[in-house]
Amino acid sequence: MAKSSADDEELRRACEAAIEGTKQKIVMSIRVAKSRGIWGKAGKLGRQMAKPRVLALSTKLKGQRTKAFLRVLKYSNGGVLEPAKLYKLKHLSKVEVIANDPSGCTFTLGFDNLRSQSVAPPQWTMRNIDDRNRLLLCILNICKDVLGRLPKVVGIDVVEMALWAKENTPSVSTQKNLEDGPVAATVTETELKVTVEKELVSQAEEEDMEALLDTYVMGIGEAEAFSERLKRELLALEAANVHAILESEPLIDEVLQGLEAATNCVDDMDEWLGIFNVKLRHMREDIESIETRNNKLEMQSVNNKTLLVELDKLLERLHIPSEYAASLTGGSFDEARMLQNIEACEWLTGALRGLETPNFDPNYAKMRAVKEKRAELEKLKSTFVRRASEFLRNYFANLVDFMISDKTFFSQRGQLKRPDHADLRYKCRTYARLLQHLKSLDKNCLGPLRKAYCISLNLLLRREAREFANELRASTKASKNPTVWLEASTGSGQNTNAADTSTVSDAYAKMLTIFIPLLVDESSFFAHFMCFEVPALVAPGGHVNGSKPAYDNGDANDDDLGIMDIDENDSKNGKNSAELAALNDSLQDLLDGIQEDFYAVVEWAYKIDPLRCISMHGITERYLSGQKADAAGFVRLLLGDLESRISLQFGRFVDEACHQIERNERNVRQMGVLSYIPRFAILATRMEQYIQGQSRDLVDQAYTKFVSIMFVTLEKISQTDPKYADMFLLENYAAFQNSLYDLANIVPTLAKFYHQASEAYEQASTRHITVIIYSQFERLFQFARRIEDLMYTLAPEEIPFQLGLSKMDLRKMLKSSVSGVDKNIGVMYKKLQKNLTSEELLPSLWDKCKKEFLVKYESFAQLVAKIYPTETIPSVVEMRELLASM
Repeated sequence: MAKSSADDEELRRACEAAIEGTKQKIVMSIRVAKSRGIWGKAGKLGRQMAKPRVLALSTKLKGQRTKAFLRVLKYSNGGVLEPAKLYKLKHLSKVEVIANDPSGCTFTLGFDNLRSQSVAPPQWTMRNIDDRNRLLLCILNICKDVLGRLPKVVGIDVVEMALWAKENTPSVSTQKNLEDGPVAATVTETELKVTVEKELVSQAEEEDMEALLDTYVMGIGEAEAFSERLKRELLALEAANVHAILESEPLIDEVLQGLEAATNCVDDMDEWLGIFNVKLRHMREDIESIETRNNKLEMQSVNNKTLLVELDKLLERLHIPSEYAASLTGGSFDEARMLQNIEACEWLTGALRGLETPNFDPNYAKMRAVKEKRAELEKLKSTFVRRASEFLRNYFANLVDFMISDKTFFSQRGQLKRPDHADLRYKCRTYARLLQHLKSLDKNCLGPLRKAYCISLNLLLRREAREFANELRASTKASKNPTVWLEASTGSGQNTNAADTSTVSDAYAKMLTIFIPLLVDESSFFAHFMCFEVPALVAPGGHVNGSKPAYDNGDANDDDLGIMDIDENDSKNGKNSAELAALNDSLQDLLDGIQEDFYAVVEWAYKIDPLRCISMHGITERYLSGQKADAAGFVRLLLGDLESRISLQFGRFVDEACHQIERNERNVRQMGVLSYIPRFAILATRMEQYIQGQSRDLVDQAYTKFVSIMFVTLEKISQTDPKYADMFLLENYAAFQNSLYDLANIVPTLAKFYHQASEAYEQASTRHITVIIYSQFERLFQFARRIEDLMYTLAPEEIPFQLGLSKMDLRKMLKSSVSGVDKNIGVMYKKLQKNLTSEELLPSLWDKCKKEFLVKYESFAQLVAKIYPTETIPSVVEMRELLASM
């Protein structure tokens, strides 16, 4: 017989490993197949395939009691046993062998604590009858020994089980709890004294059955006699039973009477129970009604409490503190009271925001109390805004009137006073927080306040600028320079020692240094103070060109109002173009009119020295480049207007000077160098001194206009006497180059005109020299020109046979021109010297004249050698030596 899996030690160890940590001991482990109703249900065979499982019986000692369990273990994907089900044997109620299984190896175990009794319990199939009997016998023994009871057994012959138990007494492993610990011992099932035979049939019953069977041994061979004997005994037993029944009739009657009485009692009890049931049902209905009413009362109580809490909160939000109401409706705006006013404003702002939809439950919005309270708050707001606006308008006007009435705030005779608005801003900052709250309460109220502030402060700024400009001009010492710079009638050296007028441009620079940073800071302070939502005009403590202004009194953070934005989102918004436009409009009201004093300084400086416009233009450019394009709009416009006005004034000076140049054209006879050429060099030198790295374009435009008029006028004057035109031109162009040589090396614009004059000089000198040469050697060079003309149509050997070009004609011409060549050259020198007023030009002109004559004579000598090879004329070398000796 194959070895049973119950004896597989590897299987037992695998089971113990699977339940490790549960403190349970394995009594038996055996392999089975699990299925659900497979027998007799072939249609569902594919779905109900048997699955391999291991059934393990385990025990656990808990105190003095022993608990028994039936464990179902399954194989994981890796072939390792793991727990699947756990049943307590105390709930085992039935052991049933399936009759449909012909082999008798399939059985079910019924438990009385399963959740769903409608689902068929799993069926366990053993490999053979021995394994089945062994498992069931072990289960029954454990139930009897541990639990003291047996489950119901169905489908198994008890005698068959007893006989199998006697025949199969395999060794089983048990454990005895000794003092030294659990020790495994091998015993037989007969030694355990727990057998199915002893359990199902006692020893006495077994002996009686054997004695009974022994009494029938002798007659067992005579079947008929034995059958008759059994019939007679049966009849005797039946008669005895009938007699016994008859004898027990009184007892039966007594029992029946007792049953009838009990029936009556039961009927009475049933009637009483019905009555009690009706009463209990009515009582249950009453209880449910009471509970319903109680629940409603409890809910109503909770709702009432919640409603009271909400109403308290609402009343608290709608309550107007008396001290705040007093401050808003009739409080003073003195500096000592401003803290209370600010607190009242903050409370009013918070109260109004608290009644807005996002912060307030919309369900409360239609309540009468809420509407009345909102109207009351609006009335408080309008009253406070009106009172505060009226106070601030009067405050600004009074503050400025006080400063205007005190002359010590302004420049006086002999003393320039820098405007100091530190005290003014300090007093205004007291109400900066109030203005922010007014903006939060009513934005429309800021417009009149801004207008009032601008009107008041504009009077102060214009008065300061006017007094400062007047005293600045009065205290500046500078002698007046004439505006007639290029007049021909004046002496050439009149302006060589011109008076120093640097104090004029210094005064203008001082005006800008004092007032431009002041106006920028006033613009910045106004934007912050009046709550414009625009970027900062200058960084806190920052100043124009990154330097500290002269009027700064040490308050490096003068523009910082010392407050935070109430609406944080406003400070985070980008540049608001509408706000910036509104700010520039307000700045126009704030600063308009102050530009007149700047214009007056420019006019004054122009009258003293027009060339100082160059310095003032550079100063204005420097300040203009330091202004941001999108801030302090009025200041930038002011500087732009100043720049334009200075350019206009300088343009007027340039136009007047050009008219002076054009007046030279009216003189009929002009000889020598015109007076405006050296004077222009003096003017250009001084203009370059005033530039100082600025206003290059302004001066270059003036140079262009000056020189263009000078050259045009020069050409016009030269046309009045064509005979001396070239001599006149070359002298003046040479004088222009000589006077501007140094400046042309450093000024690109003058360098361009220098080269233009150089080209014109070369052309005029060439024309003049050619006229002088031809006046003395006309026959010689005319003879050469005729030969050159004929060479285009005739061969060289034919030319001597032409009329007037014979060898005889050549000799006559040479006799008249070359025989006295030294005399003719001397005459040519005298003619060159005769009308030349600039003696320093004579050497260079004479050298150029000799070179030009040699070039022409060399060309003549080449023609003679080619056309008249037999004729002899003075050589070029001889002629060069003769010219070099003169």
